Amino acid sequence: MTDMPRFRYGYDPAAFNPQAQIEAHERLTALQFDGLNKRLDRIEEIITRLEKRLWLTVYGVGAAILAQAFTSFITVTP
Repeated sequence: MTDMPRFRYGYDPAAFNPQAQIEAHERLTALQFDGLNKRLDRIEEIITRLEKRLWLTVYGVGAAILAQAFTSFITVTP
């Protein structure tokens, strides 16, 4: 018995066509990069929405502080 893997017809088809092996690897890496780019775009959109919410919160807190200061100023002055 040999330690070589057994293929359907007794030989490895990729061994006789290394260019096909390279092309298959290039297609696989292209698919992986496309998936990675889609995930990164989705993460970027999520971060943008989170940033908008954060600024809305900051402006809301600032407006509440200014409103409280304005109401206390109005109650102090006759």
